[in-house]
Amino acid sequence: MTEETTVTQQTADTPAAVEKPPQNAAVSASSALPQAELDQLTDNIVGALKTVFDPEIPADIYELGLIYRVDIADDRTVKIDMSLTSPNCPSAQELPIMVENAVSSVPGVKETKVDVVWDPPWDPSRMSDEARLVLNMW
Repeated sequence: MTEETTVTQQTADTPAAVEKPPQNAAVSASSALPQAELDQLTDNIVGALKTVFDPEIPADIYELGLIYRVDIADDRTVKIDMSLTSPNCPSAQELPIMVENAVSSVPGVKETKVDVVWDPPWDPSRMSDEARLVLNMW
């Protein structure tokens, strides 16, 4: 990952959370997973998300800030909350399927579920510096 990542250990009742800048997804996982395995799985999931591009925008959906949350369960089931740049996005049907397929291909992921959420609404402040550079939005 390009950003420095801090891992916060929680009690047994709450999962460990990987904290990232607000423009990128919050990643949380069960504390029952070994830390090394959790780190590897997180890196691989983020890598898979970075292979998915909005067909109309030359930046990946992770750097655009469209991925709001990634939850990794004890059984390695992954739940993703994502948004779109607009409710009228022409890629609204295909992008969640592309995300599901990309994350499901990660070794160790049992199952992937993707939900499209609209709260909070996406806005350009969620984009990373990398996306801003690609889109020349300085």
